[in-house]
Amino acid sequence: MGIFGRTIVTFLPFAPRFIVGWVAKRYTAGESLEQALELMKKLSSEGACFTIDVLGEEIKSLDESPWFINEYESVIDSIVESGMDANISIKPTALGLLIDQKSALSNIERIVRKAAENDIFVRLDMEDNRVTQATIDAMIAIQKKGLENIGVVLQGRMFRTPDDISIVSGALGKNSDFRICKGIYLEPPEISHTSYSEIVDATNRAIDLMLDSGSYTAIASHDVPVIDHALKSLESRGLGPKKEDPRHRPSVLNRKGKGPGYEFQFLLGVRGNIRRDLAKKGHRTRIYMPYGEKWYEYGMRRLRENPGVAVHVTKSLLMPWTNRR
Repeated sequence: MGIFGRTIVTFLPFAPRFIVGWVAKRYTAGESLEQALELMKKLSSEGACFTIDVLGEEIKSLDESPWFINEYESVIDSIVESGMDANISIKPTALGLLIDQKSALSNIERIVRKAAENDIFVRLDMEDNRVTQATIDAMIAIQKKGLENIGVVLQGRMFRTPDDISIVSGALGKNSDFRICKGIYLEPPEISHTSYSEIVDATNRAIDLMLDSGSYTAIASHDVPVIDHALKSLESRGLGPKKEDPRHRPSVLNRKGKGPGYEFQFLLGVRGNIRRDLAKKGHRTRIYMPYGEKWYEYGMRRLRENPGVAVHVTKSLLMPWTNRR
């Protein structure tokens, strides 16, 4: 599988741009905010809510950051105007985290503050290990300023994740809010698990730690072993659809746009059948909606970072009935 995926990635850059676009179309919500909103309206009928991501990361100059700030402010305005059940996800390097952490923190805070004024949650996406600590620090710093509508993503594959869960939940208590995913970035074996079974087991342990810490836990996985484990863990802790979160009396997590202490999240175009099944059973399900003109860069970067994704994409194209959007 690894060789097959890498072979696809090797030849993909030589493919005409329209072919890459055809592949990317399934996994991105369009080039404009208007296109993303139109797709969200269609998917809302499936009981889904959304998190919107403006495509772009690793800016080369802080002069690029105002565009992202303005675009996210437009996203917030559009969520309010449309009444859409949605929040936003931000890649901190798109706001300068790799250039100047102080400036990036100010940029992130500006977006979070506007979102807070409209009761909209902000998720800081986790990128590669160069910015893991800086991303966590930024989230905690903003929460400490009284802006509690922000949370962070942690990656199951990273050795440090259990300690990060403990530190964040210890610092923020009932306001700690995580998204847990396996992690798409292929990190060095010195700092991360590398085999599929190890990553799945570590992700499952992270889910348990998050739930036991009292944190809001967004389970972002397309892997059946992780989803099955999460469902059993939720049930054993008295968490589930239409139940009050038993970890907090009185409940503190019935915030706008949130589930009863947890939710499931899926990338657009991936495992739609499982997402719809969970929604029918009453679980809150959220779709990650990336949009923007940088769809080519987004797709190519994801494939280069994790060639295994290419296998999933190829299967979806050759056997589309196995993966309805």
